[in-house]
Amino acid sequence: MSGIEWRFMAFDELTAAQLYAVLRLRSEVFVVEQACLFQDMDGADAQALHVLGSTQGALVAYARCFAAGVKFPEASIGRIVTAPSVRGSGAGHALVEQAIACLSRQWGAQAIRIGAQARLESFYGQHGFENTGRPYLEDGIAHLEMLRV
Repeated sequence: MSGIEWRFMAFDELTAAQLYAVLRLRSEVFVVEQACLFQDMDGADAQALHVLGSTQGALVAYARCFAAGVKFPEASIGRIVTAPSVRGSGAGHALVEQAIACLSRQWGAQAIRIGAQARLESFYGQHGFENTGRPYLEDGIAHLEMLRV
């Protein structure tokens, strides 16, 4: 998707307004839209590199990236989310590509593990992630671990 401005920031580089936009988008989608009560602010944001995608100043895509050993033995991407207003436009695919590129630039090309919602297996499969066969339930939603080597 064209028209998205991408930024890659450490936690302490985020402004209060950017952090508010991130937490609002995550809450809008993960808590309200998906009707899932969970502790989004899990203490890991300070260890992440944050991928922010904005159009006309509004945050529409977000993910956080972790070095190997933080969330999984491999590098990882999490909290992958797009605003409802950009769904179907390719923004989600662009976000995953940006997150993979961010990890590679920061820590070098390596395997990446994600905890994906099971319903999105084919979406992540388009980016080289493969189901490792370890399904699990997280906050009442079926997930599976996927690995991209």
